[in-house]
Amino acid sequence: MCDDNTVADNEAYLKRMKGLSRRDFTTLAAGAGAAIILPAPANAMAVEASNVTIQTPDGEADAYFVHPKNGKHAGVIIWPDIMGIRPAFRQMGERLAQSGYSVLVVNPYYRTAKGDVIEEGESFSDPKVRERLLPHARSLSPETTVTDGKAFVEFLDKSGQVDKKRKIGVTGYCMTGSFAMRCAAAMPDRIGAIGSFHGGGLATDEPTSPHLLVPQMKAPALIAIAENDDERDPEAKVKLREAYDAAGLPAKIEVYKGAMHGWCPPDSRVYNHTQAEHAWSHLLTLFADALA
Repeated sequence: MCDDNTVADNEAYLKRMKGLSRRDFTTLAAGAGAAIILPAPANAMAVEASNVTIQTPDGEADAYFVHPKNGKHAGVIIWPDIMGIRPAFRQMGERLAQSGYSVLVVNPYYRTAKGDVIEEGESFSDPKVRERLLPHARSLSPETTVTDGKAFVEFLDKSGQVDKKRKIGVTGYCMTGSFAMRCAAAMPDRIGAIGSFHGGGLATDEPTSPHLLVPQMKAPALIAIAENDDERDPEAKVKLREAYDAAGLPAKIEVYKGAMHGWCPPDSRVYNHTQAEHAWSHLLTLFADALA
């Protein structure tokens, strides 16, 4: 979960890995955030993309829709992390589309801001950036997740680029890992697979905890956990495992050794290429099996 503890963990990790002085570390952090160019998949499909507007119960949501140029394909919704929609996530959407999916990268903050809410190079580690982001994040709730998720599914089903005979996949990063789970519970007959990457708050003691919704789901899951998140809450993976096993629902729940919270997006300061590719390969396997 993105908070001050996460920031402290990640700063300590970066200094440990790079052996930087405080001055050098500050210089690096100021220039971090430019997305690494991800490799295209083997036999990548030609894709086309557009910015789209989606009607929801609360207004008009802006999103990025990218899909193969030819044919209809399984749909996928990508919820970005706490820093919102931005080039790194559009790139991730394009890469997934090249693998044969019609992908909707959504702006979760459309109620309070259109488009990107951070500039290239900015980081959650900057207190001024956190101060700007947190009001957007706090404007969301489990209820808005479900109403938005239903609107996004409806958009995909009406797009003409989605094979409605195939189920839809949902992925979430950081705070939106829980969004993927809530969507799966709210639309069990339409959501066929979910992926949570360094997701926060997936299994808590609150009555609204996402793991309590597992009995309502039909979607197998990939839950990729950051090492420092697991160190802070080692019981979360246990609760998740118990919930999925009790429901008889397949779930790959894994702690990614050496990977810090936020390791997957290619513009992250703690981006871990090896472990990000490991997670990506498991996601492709899940989607190939569950969305076929």
